[in-house]
Amino acid sequence: MQPRFVGRLGLADAVTVGNAMLGFLAAFVATRDAGLAARIVLLAAVMDGLDGVIARKRGGTLAGPYLDSLADVASFGVAPALLVASRATDMWSFGNDPLAYVLALLLPAVYVAMAVTRLGLYTAYDSDASETKGVPSTLAATVLSAGVLAGFVGPGFLVALSGLLAGLMVTQITYPDLHPQDALVMGVVQVLAILLRGRPGEVFAFALLFLALAYLFLGPRFYWD
Repeated sequence: MQPRFVGRLGLADAVTVGNAMLGFLAAFVATRDAGLAARIVLLAAVMDGLDGVIARKRGGTLAGPYLDSLADVASFGVAPALLVASRATDMWSFGNDPLAYVLALLLPAVYVAMAVTRLGLYTAYDSDASETKGVPSTLAATVLSAGVLAGFVGPGFLVALSGLLAGLMVTQITYPDLHPQDALVMGVVQVLAILLRGRPGEVFAFALLFLALAYLFLGPRFYWD
């Protein structure tokens, strides 16, 4: 007896499910190696873009948008939040600084809640549009992960950034979809930031962080046809 998904899911859906698996791996590794976890999150972001390309070229399925949002919760909600919380609670303890410790858990938890909310709204209202309201969860996770690889690993910075991104994900700010050529450039920079180590990897992590922040702050106003 064959599994129910045979014949109902396509290649793009398989890539999406792979994205969810990467989300679990990133969450697991986050408690042990922040740099590796950040690389896995960025790899999941590459796959998230790839499944969209495949769906446009070969056609999607009815389950595709729902699978995509579910996978994104794991890869761009839970995994980066756990990365931030693990980094912060390694540096702060409840006994020495209870307020900082509580914030180190609370703000990443809010980040997950806002990512889930944003992804649900996106699936319901924006999935077929060429624009979306609120910072995309993939972009938020990319900013956090690129920041870690670029050396911005201070717990206070990461916790505050997760809180800021949590709020931005549920704003009314409208973001246009990236043009294909710009998405390709972003993907290439992401891959190089993932693969390269040492100074070259840090350079591409800075480049990725710069591109992500430029789109984050300038995209709603200037990135339109």
